[in-house]
Amino acid sequence: MEQFLVQEVISKLAAFDVEHVQGKVFFTTSANVKKLQGLKSAERLFLLLKKEPPMNVPWNTGKAKHVIQKKIIGDDRVWMDTLSTWQILQRDLNDNSSYKSKTKNSQKRKWEEEDKKEHNKKMNLEGGLVGSPSQVDLERIPDHQESIELDSGICGGDGKSSLCEKVSQEDVSLNHKELSALFRVSCRCSGSVAKRFNAQELGQIIGTAITEQLGWKAELRDPDVEVNVHLSDAHCVLGIPVFRLPLAHRTYIKTTGLRSTIAWAMVSLADIKAGTTLLDPMCGVGTILLEAAEDWQGSFFLGFDINESQLKKAYNNVQFANLTEKIDLIRASVMEIPLPSASVDAIVCDIPFGRKFNSETDMRTMLPDILKEMERVLCVGGNLVLLLSPQLSVHLKKYFSKECKAANNAISSSEHAEDAGTSSQNTNVKMVPFTREATLKENCNSLSKQFASLIPNGTYRVSLGATDALIHRYKKVSI
Repeated sequence: MEQFLVQEVISKLAAFDVEHVQGKVFFTTSANVKKLQGLKSAERLFLLLKKEPPMNVPWNTGKAKHVIQKKIIGDDRVWMDTLSTWQILQRDLNDNSSYKSKTKNSQKRKWEEEDKKEHNKKMNLEGGLVGSPSQVDLERIPDHQESIELDSGICGGDGKSSLCEKVSQEDVSLNHKELSALFRVSCRCSGSVAKRFNAQELGQIIGTAITEQLGWKAELRDPDVEVNVHLSDAHCVLGIPVFRLPLAHRTYIKTTGLRSTIAWAMVSLADIKAGTTLLDPMCGVGTILLEAAEDWQGSFFLGFDINESQLKKAYNNVQFANLTEKIDLIRASVMEIPLPSASVDAIVCDIPFGRKFNSETDMRTMLPDILKEMERVLCVGGNLVLLLSPQLSVHLKKYFSKECKAANNAISSSEHAEDAGTSSQNTNVKMVPFTREATLKENCNSLSKQFASLIPNGTYRVSLGATDALIHRYKKVSI
């Protein structure tokens, strides 16, 4: 998912200093918290504490603990600055979340405010200050650039993103000496460090150092701050989650289906523009349609599914997201799409696979007919984006000439060998026809002609947690 996240932070957040490693994206932006909440291809967002090269851990256990604690903690001012920034971000988040509830009842309270207007004015004048220090601090935040680290990949079902915001000393209203937090440590480790200590042991080592050197108090059940530590042979990264819920948690989706980050990534490949009509002919609960309709305005979205139960869930999702004017749902089979030829601008579809659907064998036989119908209704210049299992992906490649070329080469080789055998003086040489390759060539030529208008335009491997899948992108270039 890194490549999708890199493009998203650049386009949505005007990010710069963008770099990525496996599973992580680091960048700098001046975007506010609301825009950060709008990231769709990241699972979680972290305030970056530090990013260091991998550490060399001595074999002696005592020395190893000392090295880890020294490396992790380092300069305590970095921790205090980061905690100050995190607290300001939390106030900003609280203000944003309470804004709707405040404005909702504003008319009801208006008469009360009018009655108290003179009294409030008097109190403000007597106090010598209008407005709270926290409001003043929050107004300064958007003017500063934020150095952000995003951990983008989905690793074991957990993609992560990280954010580091640098705020100058005068913008932090809290004194470092007064800063403290109830915290817990969450560790993930691999490589040489993991051979010496497990995640729980590392958490205890790091937690002890934080308590002793920073004065923070450990609280495992209900902490204010969670310090996330990722140690590997590639890097040492520490961060604090900005949001309690993962970014992948969509408030507008009632019933979940396909992982929302994957659905958004697929839709981003469809090249949606104003006026685009997008079709998902196997929409399930409608996750792809919801991701598309939420992020791309001025377009229209169609969802078909033969399963009435799934379609009912999709309808409930569309109603829940208040997107009934943008999304239409129809009960129909992907084998017989009830649309005219060349009538949609993009098709995005998660082809069912895996134990959940128990349809791997059937899908292999159905795939040519499904592709044929999708190709028929897709406009020239339109994009077809499919999510397939690795097994179905191998099967799909057969339709786009690679194996056909191999079959052609095999036939050519056999023909040359046959010619050589015919001209040979050795009458004992008996040529056996390559019937398997000939049959393969015939089948491939037939399939290639069926899908000649679809040109492969990218393949992307993504993780679904317990298994991987591949996103295939095709462009229709002719009728």
